[in-house]
Amino acid sequence: MKYLRIKKNAQFQKLFSRGKKVFSPDITLFCFPSDKLRMAVAVSKKHGKAVKRNRIKRLLRAAFERECTLFNGSWSVILVPKVSEEYTFRSFVKSLDICIKKVNGLCGEKSKKQ
Repeated sequence: MKYLRIKKNAQFQKLFSRGKKVFSPDITLFCFPSDKLRMAVAVSKKHGKAVKRNRIKRLLRAAFERECTLFNGSWSVILVPKVSEEYTFRSFVKSLDICIKKVNGLCGEKSKKQ
């Protein structure tokens, strides 16, 4: 399943202000219902120099590509990694799996309320 990238500042601001936060050991995920699956990665300068930040982004995109089929419905998602000593693909996949289960739980709560 392919996803679209979030590139516009307005889309980022909408997700940061109105989106739901979901937490896991290595990632904070902001999500908002959407018509298609969209994803962006936000890595701040706290994580290191450009080479390290770009590596983190590559790992997160690869993990999301692998796990995006687990989403129920379509969401706009921003992945924000937590500062750590070491960043691995395996830890990002585990954390993303936890976040996706929580997001799917949010989806179930919405249907129960209606």
